[in-house]
Amino acid sequence: MDIHRTFGEVVFWEEGKLRHGGRVDMTRTALEGFGKSLLETDEVVIEATGNCMAVSRVLSPFVKRVVIANPLQVKAIAHAHIKTDKVDAGTLASLYAAGYLPEIWTPDAATERMRRLVARRYQVVRHRTRIKNEVHSILYAYLIPKCPHADLFGGRGRGWLARQPLPEDEWMAIERHMRELDRLGEDLAVLDREIAESALVDPAIRRLLTITGVNLTVAVGLMAAIGDIARFKSPQKLVSYFGLNPRVRQSGLGAAHHGRISKVGRSHVRAMLVEAAWAAAKAPGPLHAFFVRIRAKRGHQVAAVAVARKLAVLAWHMLTKEKDYLWARPSLVAHKVRGMELQAGKPQRKGNARGPSYAYHVKKLRHQEMNIARKAEESYAHFVGAWRPRPPKGRARGRLNPARLE
Repeated sequence: MDIHRTFGEVVFWEEGKLRHGGRVDMTRTALEGFGKSLLETDEVVIEATGNCMAVSRVLSPFVKRVVIANPLQVKAIAHAHIKTDKVDAGTLASLYAAGYLPEIWTPDAATERMRRLVARRYQVVRHRTRIKNEVHSILYAYLIPKCPHADLFGGRGRGWLARQPLPEDEWMAIERHMRELDRLGEDLAVLDREIAESALVDPAIRRLLTITGVNLTVAVGLMAAIGDIARFKSPQKLVSYFGLNPRVRQSGLGAAHHGRISKVGRSHVRAMLVEAAWAAAKAPGPLHAFFVRIRAKRGHQVAAVAVARKLAVLAWHMLTKEKDYLWARPSLVAHKVRGMELQAGKPQRKGNARGPSYAYHVKKLRHQEMNIARKAEESYAHFVGAWRPRPPKGRARGRLNPARLE
């Protein structure tokens, strides 16, 4: 089926031959009627579009399987000289019958709901950022100095903003932006609560929170994108899924050339991993030592992306082996978990009912954990300090290494 917003073009593959099946309206009633006309042994192939999940859910009870094709990898459709709905549907059927159709993973209902929540939160945050940038641009246009307070849009920042000399029309625009920010803040609080409620019962999210630099937003975004970790056979598969793998160009007997990261995959999760990498690079631990080592060779931007890739590899090993991060700081992890519980609407603890997260607010205990993390960082730096680059493959064996003579 080559599906569109209002209809879908149907082509049948029977005994090596294609037969046109007409069009089906993209309504639940029409799709259910079409599903009843199919056999239980039939397989339906559709391309990934905005409504493909809904089509899959309607047709799945009537057929053996519904396959969703990856549009980025179906080049035969994108580069066809003759492109019609009938030809596109026939190409999907032919590729699937030959075993060359690249499929995408269909998430379960819980993962699909989490993906929707994460996507909506991302849209709200982007909208807030755009509005804040518009306010900053107004101040910049009238030579208003930088706000002396940490947050321009907080209580003290807004008080400072109200005293700045601006034209009346600009004040009206700023007031409109502030009202929009307040409304978006309420929407963001509702979304955060729904996300936290879903994360409370997910042990994988709690496990990812043990990584330094990974907060609730990053952990939920990772699990929403990953779904079932078993579908990734190696950490390199997960890295490639996030688009953090380098591009490779190699032909014939020539050497392989590695370029920038591919950026093919979920851009939202990739951006969250880079943000988590910056946070992990500032905290003591092996990840900080790794960041410093790469930064000395390639610069801080490349080092941040390298740490993001390292976080993806760590997530794969932890989820596959069902183990927490080895160098986790217990009080910090408890602080994250307690923050998740409060965000989900759990009651606050008062008096003697202090939980394990209270240790994070004790300066002495917090510094003890940080000292342990610094020792782990020093051990990692000492371990990789003896590494040497591999000699070229064509180098003759038995030749003396000048470094050893010294």
